[in-house]
Amino acid sequence: MRRASAALGALLAACVLLTGCDSVAPALACKVDVDTPDLVRDREAAGIEDCDFEVDDAAPAAALPGLELDCLGGTTSRSLADVRGPALINFWASNCGPCRKELPVLQAFHEQYGDQVAVLGVDYLETYPGAAIDLARQSGVTYPSLADACGDLQETDLVVQGLPQFVFVAADGSIQQSAGGVDSVAELVALVEKHLAIDVTAKEGDR
Repeated sequence: MRRASAALGALLAACVLLTGCDSVAPALACKVDVDTPDLVRDREAAGIEDCDFEVDDAAPAAALPGLELDCLGGTTSRSLADVRGPALINFWASNCGPCRKELPVLQAFHEQYGDQVAVLGVDYLETYPGAAIDLARQSGVTYPSLADACGDLQETDLVVQGLPQFVFVAADGSIQQSAGGVDSVAELVALVEKHLAIDVTAKEGDR
């Protein structure tokens, strides 16, 4: 019986090591590089922005974790607390079906309303950052994404219940969360106006 228990324990330990970030294993067991030279080149070739957005220190900081996250295929790192509202943060991953359908909608929103509401992605629990960049390229995405490959945000007070998920950051830094999975820009606009209590207007050429 003891031999069987020992064998089972060894098998479970091996499974944790093999599954890495896709399991509930501690973040210390996970190591995923999201900013290798190849990934940086892929992001730049896709026309996706780096996460070097300016931070207005005079504006209220978002009520979000100050944990530094590397940019997906970028050369910078930022924390979600650096975000200044009005802003929309989208948690996504390449292996999430609704995320794949939603990314073009987010890009269309970014093109039409990005001057009024900043858009930022967070590639979450993604063990294949190259696949994430490729999906973003195929979806026409140009706004930047941070990466939390190992789920370090799980150790903070921010709860990501499932993907896709939105975090809305108001101008005063307060936040509201909502499930993602929108099918149209109009649906996303309605969510933004509801959670940020603002009216957004499309650019003249997009009306």
